[in-house]
Amino acid sequence: MNQEKKLYTLLVYSENIAGILNQISAVFTRRQVNIESMNVSASNINNIHKYTITAWSNEEQIVKITKAIEKKIDVVKADYYTDEQLFIHEVALFKISTPILLETPEVSRTIRKHDARMMEVNPTYSTVLLAGLTEDIVDLFNCLNEFDCILQYTRSGRIAVTRSLEEPISDILHQQEEEGNGDAE
Repeated sequence: MNQEKKLYTLLVYSENIAGILNQISAVFTRRQVNIESMNVSASNINNIHKYTITAWSNEEQIVKITKAIEKKIDVVKADYYTDEQLFIHEVALFKISTPILLETPEVSRTIRKHDARMMEVNPTYSTVLLAGLTEDIVDLFNCLNEFDCILQYTRSGRIAVTRSLEEPISDILHQQEEEGNGDAE
């Protein structure tokens, strides 16, 4: 298998059970793979949570990680994807100096050029929101950083949905429901 490291995104679906996050992160720790970002939220399926995890790895290692995560008793499904297989989004908040914003017109031009939104402006600081691809967010950060105006910065973990027409998690849960109903008869 290919040993080249690239950014993979794992989509993990699990029951909403305390401690599962620790079990998932332990799989990465045991294999000495650093988690780049993680976003956890409810999914479209009742009582099932979705973990969107990114990590730099090679394919052989990411296959092993995915299989190990899927073996966890409370995990319903785990798959890994490359960026081409997903619709991806992130959100970033920038807290910038209002005096620098007002003194340097290029700062507001840069914000507009990146299609970011001004959320709040007060005499001390202004907040800027940008939703988009990681590269766009990093580019805005680098541009604003050149003006030395950033007071705080935070970026969400990646959120993603597959480009596939199939929905493996829904199929699996439907199959489990049917098997459960068959046991009751």
